[in-house]
Amino acid sequence: MAEAGTAAPPTGERILVVGPSWVGDMVMAQSLLMTLKARHPGCRIGVVAPAWSRPILERMAEVDEVVSLTTGHGEFGWRARRRLARRLRGRFDRAIVLPRSWKSALVPFLAGIPRRTGFTGEQRYGLLDDRRRLDKAVLDQTVKRFVALGLPAAEADSGSFAIPRPRLAVDADNLDALRSTLGLSSRPAIGMMPGAEYGPAKQWPLAYFRELAGRLTAEGFEVRVLGGAKDQAAGETISAGQAQVHNLCGRTRLADAVDLLADCRQVVTNDSGLMHVAAAVGTRIQAIYGSSSPRYTPPLTDNAEIHYLGLSCSPCFARTCPLGHTHCLVQLSPSRLLGAVLGTTEPVIARG
Repeated sequence: MAEAGTAAPPTGERILVVGPSWVGDMVMAQSLLMTLKARHPGCRIGVVAPAWSRPILERMAEVDEVVSLTTGHGEFGWRARRRLARRLRGRFDRAIVLPRSWKSALVPFLAGIPRRTGFTGEQRYGLLDDRRRLDKAVLDQTVKRFVALGLPAAEADSGSFAIPRPRLAVDADNLDALRSTLGLSSRPAIGMMPGAEYGPAKQWPLAYFRELAGRLTAEGFEVRVLGGAKDQAAGETISAGQAQVHNLCGRTRLADAVDLLADCRQVVTNDSGLMHVAAAVGTRIQAIYGSSSPRYTPPLTDNAEIHYLGLSCSPCFARTCPLGHTHCLVQLSPSRLLGAVLGTTEPVIARG
């Protein structure tokens, strides 16, 4: 995989994909990349993405080139976008813009890419020449919307198309090194992901994670709590004083999380980016949904059990509970999740 400006001469269509800014969405974008490679043999795919996402993109066989866009969070980054557009001029035949923001469509436009596809939104009429209307009833999942942008408009509008499931590569040598440096045991591992960047209305109570971790170690498991630096305190709450519960939050890179999750027997997770990473490495998932909906962003795997109560107030899609009680999460008990992990309750994959 190459950085912009260093790729080998292409032999087929040259496609630039402007990627999303969330871990889970970037994983789901692989379904589009897989579709493009299948539909256009010999094509070369470059992905414009934040620098943090490079470790995920490097694990996708479909990505030929990562084009890093360095801007601060929420920053427009006019100069950075203009510089990047100059570097890309003349190098791509078409662009697919996944985010619906105005600024996300700017680089392909400034680069003079002849065909630029994306959904109509934020007055992007001059920036996109292949504008698509988003029918949310037909394209009712994020991943469907991504794939649809890589298809002819008529086929996309029908909603009748296959969704390839993401599959991230695993580095066995890196996993062996991680086991040693992090002091992990030979016990079967259960991953826990207590974070959710969107907000607390998607986060199962930390006290429940802690109780479940203790009961799992009593059953002979090792527990690995995974997340970013922002999740360190949460990981400490879960792991403190508990043998065989490892707080790895902030101690690993994103690429390390891919390998560590692939090594877990199962994961217990909020609706988060790492949930989608776990799905893409084939690990069994116990997915907990609060304010969000498993119909909209399900883990793209059959090897999952969805824990979602579907209360009358759900899904509200709020960052914090508008009613102040978060019943959609607190009424999902640790005992329910323990039974699901151990297989003592009947596994059910719910989509609603």
